[in-house]
Amino acid sequence: MKKIGIALIIIGLLLTVFTGFNFFTKKKIVDVGGLEITKSEPHRVKWTPYAGVGIMIMGGIILLVGSKRTNA
Repeated sequence: MKKIGIALIIIGLLLTVFTGFNFFTKKKIVDVGGLEITKSEPHRVKWTPYAGVGIMIMGGIILLVGSKRTNA
């Protein structure tokens, strides 16, 4: 349980710091014989920093509950 809690805290921290990422897809516009025209379309994936904070809190709770069970 301790490893899961630590992993969730690290993932939550990363989600809080990095609030999204970009990626590009290529779309074929024209394809006539040897002529090919493509367009690169940007896409953005975003999330709120509160999601990262929530995951860090869950990781902290799991870390605390896991340490109480091993001490008992």
